[in-house]
Amino acid sequence: MKIVNESLPLCGIDEAGRGPLAGSLVISGVVLARKMEGLADSKKLSEKKREYLYEQIIANAKYHIVSFDAPQIDELGISECLRRGLEEIKNTLDGCEYLFDGNCTFGVNNISTMIKADACVAEVSAASILAKVTRDRDINSADMLYPEYGFLSNKGYGTAKHIKAILEFGKTPIHRQSFRVKGLF
Repeated sequence: MKIVNESLPLCGIDEAGRGPLAGSLVISGVVLARKMEGLADSKKLSEKKREYLYEQIIANAKYHIVSFDAPQIDELGISECLRRGLEEIKNTLDGCEYLFDGNCTFGVNNISTMIKADACVAEVSAASILAKVTRDRDINSADMLYPEYGFLSNKGYGTAKHIKAILEFGKTPIHRQSFRVKGLF
């Protein structure tokens, strides 16, 4: 990670939902207003802890959350959705240094990257939490509409039970039509 101007606030950016067969892709950017305790990679936190921290982050940060639903992902592709999300966050939370978790900027200028930044940079951890909680809330709501797919437990990922449900019931409007699972389609 190369910080160009340390006098600028840091905007941490992370995403949730890049790989599932169903549900949205959510990208969030966070500029913390104060130091916060308990921040970590969202995948390492319990759902209860993520929900608690989500409310704390919302109350103590500038943030922006961008979501792309399954039809948008199918039309644009994951990489283009990520590019557009990063651009929107930069345009909304301007005047910052930007750090995105991972190793690719998807062609967006003036963004630094760091693998596993969500585990060691507070702003990126906070962005990870906002993205995951937002996405989980969306997919949990979808479970009420489509309970046979087990979205509460699989979060849209291609588990054996989820794939079996797709074979039995077909795809829902929240399934990504462009995503292929070997041996399924």
